[in-house]
Amino acid sequence: MKLIHLKFSNKSLYVLTAVWKKFRYLQSEKFYSSLYASDYYGALTSFSLTKPSPSTMTTSSANRHQQNRLNHEDDAVSECSVASTLLEGSLISTAPDRHGFLGGAQYSPEPRNHGPPPETVLKRERKWLKMLAQWNFYMEKNYRKVKDRCRKGIPMSIRPKAWLYLCGGRVLMERHPHVYDECLRCDGNPKYIEDIKKDIHRQFPMHEMFSSEDKPGQQELYNVLKAYTVHFPDIGYCQAQAPVAAFLLMHMPAVQAFWCLVSISNRYLEDYYSPTMEVVQRDGLILQGLLKKVCPPVYRHLKKVNAEPMFYCTEWFLCAFTRTLPWDTLLRIWDIFLCEGVKVLFKTSLVILIGCLGTAKSRKQCPGLCETLDRLRNPPEDVLAEEHLIYNVTRLDISEQDFQEQHQKQAKKVKMNSVKNTNGSSR
Repeated sequence: MKLIHLKFSNKSLYVLTAVWKKFRYLQSEKFYSSLYASDYYGALTSFSLTKPSPSTMTTSSANRHQQNRLNHEDDAVSECSVASTLLEGSLISTAPDRHGFLGGAQYSPEPRNHGPPPETVLKRERKWLKMLAQWNFYMEKNYRKVKDRCRKGIPMSIRPKAWLYLCGGRVLMERHPHVYDECLRCDGNPKYIEDIKKDIHRQFPMHEMFSSEDKPGQQELYNVLKAYTVHFPDIGYCQAQAPVAAFLLMHMPAVQAFWCLVSISNRYLEDYYSPTMEVVQRDGLILQGLLKKVCPPVYRHLKKVNAEPMFYCTEWFLCAFTRTLPWDTLLRIWDIFLCEGVKVLFKTSLVILIGCLGTAKSRKQCPGLCETLDRLRNPPEDVLAEEHLIYNVTRLDISEQDFQEQHQKQAKKVKMNSVKNTNGSSR
């Protein structure tokens, strides 16, 4: 594929993004290989005028109609046809925003009025592509550079591939190239299958990928979650996995989303999805201990109103903030989370707690448990604003030793409580 190096206007980038969405619904392997082979996202201009071959597409019933229609279209994709494609199937009478939302709390119709200029984005794209081409070297010899670039924000065009590399999903996918398809061919545990079917329509229903049953997102989400239960029958299915898997599917093909989910569940959120949820309880206590060190007034307030950590941090941790943060903020937090690990979830939680209850005035406005939990579940907009949250998360002074001390202390406490409960139930 001939590479084209151009600087694009916002309008051109919009059209390219629209074309990308159109083709990704068809799961064209040719398209994805071209995307990853290109020097940077601009090279897709030449590919956007190429009609995909039917042999490169999946044959699921969800995309046959799209495939047949594309095969009868002209080779050139006009801006009008792209716009009409985006509007098809919308639940409300508006075009999706830049992230694909048709409405709801995450809908943001206005373009971003902040962020780096296009020239800076282009430079960052080139740096990231160079780094991805030498990934093992950078992770082993120059991890600080990877960390710094993740904190600045991964360019949108690079993010899917970067996440796949950062979380270790690429390594798993290369080691087990046929596992995902094999899992899909299995029937699966009927109990898990039933639970998954009940949940898939609840995940981001205002996003164009998941807005209705005939959209490919719901089928892909079902496939990813089912494959996970087949691959890990002892763990099975947990409701909190669904928003994480759906979030990943918005950025990458199903097979990549599956391996990212596997890696995140095993490396970052280890044992979070077990039935006992002991690890989540432990991490809630760790968060409480860190809060006592970082901001004693907020810690004392939560103790005063009897706000146990599990009351407010369960969804934060289990869903990795996919149900909590504004979209641009969430993307930036995940850039850092996949690079630096689960401690980013703790830091984000602490910043939210301090932002909601850090002043005497804010604590006075929350005299009881109900008011306090309502504030934590609906933080002020400025607390969750992208630059504000990222700035405070990256500058929160918590050492690795602080984490280790709290981990050891709270792990013992949870274990003792578990033994007491076991002994009490056996009497």
